[in-house]
Amino acid sequence: MKKSTIHPTRLLLGGLAVGAGVAVALRRPRKDFELKGKVVLIAGGSRGLGLGLARRFAQEGARLALCARDERELENAASDLKKWTTDVFTMAADVTERSQVEAFVQASLRKFGRIDVLVNNAGLIQVGPLQTLTVEDFETAMKVMYWGHVYASLAVLPDMLQRGEGRIVNITSIGGKVSVPHLVPYSCAKFAAVAFSEGLRSELSGTGVKTVTIAPGLMRTGSFLNTQFKGNDEAEAAWFGVAASLPGLSISAERAVDEIITATKRGTAEKVLGTPAKLLSLFHGVFPGLTADALGMVNRALPRGRGRQMRVMRPYIQRNRLLDKITALGQRAARLYLEEEGTQVPELERV
Repeated sequence: MKKSTIHPTRLLLGGLAVGAGVAVALRRPRKDFELKGKVVLIAGGSRGLGLGLARRFAQEGARLALCARDERELENAASDLKKWTTDVFTMAADVTERSQVEAFVQASLRKFGRIDVLVNNAGLIQVGPLQTLTVEDFETAMKVMYWGHVYASLAVLPDMLQRGEGRIVNITSIGGKVSVPHLVPYSCAKFAAVAFSEGLRSELSGTGVKTVTIAPGLMRTGSFLNTQFKGNDEAEAAWFGVAASLPGLSISAERAVDEIITATKRGTAEKVLGTPAKLLSLFHGVFPGLTADALGMVNRALPRGRGRQMRVMRPYIQRNRLLDKITALGQRAARLYLEEEGTQVPELERV
């Protein structure tokens, strides 16, 4: 009697089919997180991406609590948001100060009685070659973009866990997945923020509270006008401002906001924004060493300089006729998202 055999390929295909069937059977229908009537707290919500998100949350019917360091910027944001809602609470708070973050969260709870969504958006960008950077530059980046996330997230969690529902949306960066030359302190802080966000999601599994990790590439919000530069600061401002303004290299703030709002509703684990960022993240995941070496070649083409003073280069960019024209879309976004009159270098970030 001839013994029957099963070809390995058929066995493999059969296993895949069974696995797919089990996955479909176990998959539960996903209900989007309704934003109407929800309380959304945005750290870093007075301008740029934070303001863009505040506008969209308001349009969705959410109530808003915004914090930033500058009281005047918060007043401008609240005035801007009156087009969509008057249910806005603002409070000046520095995310690097745990006591101020906790005071803001408690004040928001007293105002609204709950916090349904936290958006950790506060950040700063420091651009310059490694030899111009100081330990203080790294410490500042970590305070704002790592510890700021930690303080706010841990402050809102008790309320969310008690109700068994909530979203913590962490705005990180492609720089938190691939370390980019001349942005090393920024990348270090963003890597830490990604680790915190991913670990928090795992720890909160089954509680009804979900973290959403957002990793944008370059965005046209106009934030380059408030970016801090070191070294050959004029040349640094030129390449960074152009990259953050041109379509194809940068994603529009409107599109970024749309994708973040959708990810928040769905409770998406991670969302990388922008085609260049997605491609870079994918390539780095497969070829990390090759990516680092390729970025080393990019680094050789970037400006060199020795200046150790951190400067905001908005005046230079706007006075330079060529740069002014090339960055026109970025500057238009700056006006739209209230970045053009952003705060100058604060005391915390001076070196």
